[in-house]
Amino acid sequence: MTKIDIISGFLGAGKTTLIKKLLDESFKGEKIVLIENEFGEIGIDGGFLKDAGVEITEMNSGCICCSLVGDFGAALKQVLADYAPARIVIEPSGVGKLSDVVAAVERVQAEAPDLHLNSFVTVVDAGKAKVYMKNFGEFFNDQVEHACAIILSRTQKIDQHKLDGAVTLLREKNPKAAILTTPWDQLTGAQILSAMEGGHDLAHELMEEIEHEDHDHHHHHHDHEHEHHHDHDHEHEHHHEHDHGDACTACCDGHHHHHDHDADEVFTSWGRETARKYSREDLQEALSALAMTEDYGYVLRAKGMVPCEDGDVWLHFDLTPEEFEIREGGADYTGRLCVIGSELKEAELEKLFLLV
Repeated sequence: MTKIDIISGFLGAGKTTLIKKLLDESFKGEKIVLIENEFGEIGIDGGFLKDAGVEITEMNSGCICCSLVGDFGAALKQVLADYAPARIVIEPSGVGKLSDVVAAVERVQAEAPDLHLNSFVTVVDAGKAKVYMKNFGEFFNDQVEHACAIILSRTQKIDQHKLDGAVTLLREKNPKAAILTTPWDQLTGAQILSAMEGGHDLAHELMEEIEHEDHDHHHHHHDHEHEHHHDHDHEHEHHHEHDHGDACTACCDGHHHHHDHDADEVFTSWGRETARKYSREDLQEALSALAMTEDYGYVLRAKGMVPCEDGDVWLHFDLTPEEFEIREGGADYTGRLCVIGSELKEAELEKLFLLV
């Protein structure tokens, strides 16, 4: 018997951090394979998780929901044949639809009775639930609606009022899932896993709903004006109205329309490999501009690892709207940069990262 756990979540929600916690605290001693799918040309997380002794199959040709018919099923079958693991952890692209991933696993499961879909959960950045629901509802809401547990990240960074608001919004989309609001450092991996696995009847019920919706939502269309909302921890939001044409009409719907758009119709990615060394100041300045302005498009996520001018140090970074972190990390075969968003300005990104 091989268990499958799907850990979904929008860009930058903290999926990889959660998986690492589960690997360290809950899955020790198990034979595990991680299948991760990144939207973008440059895979970043692979090296990070290989350090934990986990076999990884990366598929970087696009979003998991855009390549379900071929690549994903084949990858899953090959993992079963090659490794016969006790558990497979699937980390879909941040812009993948959870309903599509569950359906793809079910198709493989039909041919492999020893496969057991153990849990399918969604990680949500508590401080960004509202803005992502408004601007990227078609993708974000699908992940929320089809989760058997919703695991909130970074709850310690926002006040009670905003946390309550996020839970209310999520509960409207999914009245049945367990919603974890306690900061992760106060929970053990076993507690999180228990919540993920809690209610297999619920999982079965949700899977039936997914199958039902597959038939019901093929012909829905929508036409909305588009707004970008930058949601602050302060008492106010400011709104930027844009006319971005067809691509952005796709991402702002607040209702679930299954299979209306593939991720690559809405999101774009920019990735580069580079041997360039960066000073901490250069990287700090570039990331600050990327996180705090719209000069480079609507940036949802950026991450990378680059050599530092300062000795043999490597700098790893993670960025989501209005926040980023830089930390020291291990060396890689070359420096790698990846930015994901909507309407990215590639020429400007090249200049920002001093590549031209």
